[in-house]
Amino acid sequence: MRVPVIAANWKMYKTTGPAVEFVQDLVPRLGGREGVEVVICPPFTCIPAVASALFAEGERGIGVGAQNLHWEKEGAFTGEVSAPMLRDLGCSHVIIGHSERRLYFGETDLTVNRRVLAALANGLTPIFCLGETLEERRAGITLSVCATQLHFGLEEGISAEEAARLIIAYEPVWAIGTGVNATPGDAEEVISFLRGQLMKEYGSEVAERVRILYGGSVKPDNIGPIMAQPNVDGALVGGASLQAESFAAIVDAARKR
Repeated sequence: MRVPVIAANWKMYKTTGPAVEFVQDLVPRLGGREGVEVVICPPFTCIPAVASALFAEGERGIGVGAQNLHWEKEGAFTGEVSAPMLRDLGCSHVIIGHSERRLYFGETDLTVNRRVLAALANGLTPIFCLGETLEERRAGITLSVCATQLHFGLEEGISAEEAARLIIAYEPVWAIGTGVNATPGDAEEVISFLRGQLMKEYGSEVAERVRILYGGSVKPDNIGPIMAQPNVDGALVGGASLQAESFAAIVDAARKR
């Protein structure tokens, strides 16, 4: 059985002090969370503080992730951060291909693929994001867009064993930060389709092992019906992950599935 994952994407929010306060507030709220994996992805500047705060709280079961990485291990790439650097900070996960990276910073399926390969080669778990825009949904091409992003994002050099380590996050672009979320049925339709695509690419064993999350305006009051869908394995949480109380409530809902 796939263990659900609830991952916090803080985006460009929080400095060190508030990040430490968040951890100190969150950890006591997460008692008895067996059966769910939790990952916090703060800004680069807060990663060491979050990792240290979790250690100080005696919490070694919460993963720490980054929000991006470069595919080269080192070089003349001003402003970039590599997978070995993230490992050195204590990261276990990294978000790759988020729609905001694609929209604002020129990410393509090719660069997403390179980043996924780099993460896997360095022992990081990629949280590989994909999803359609509102225009694509209205045009009725949601599934084909998601299939293309999945195929080319994983196209070159990723073995079945490596693919099984992935976490995939289906994030419809029109639902991110808008307060509008896909219905549970919408999420299940696309995530079930993606699992079928993985089966075609890698076989049923891999397809059944990969955790596929939903992301897009996830909140405590809508996570329950989303998690009730048989193919939804958790959530990538944006705004609601910035407050310990709301994030803990989402974790608790996933635990109860």
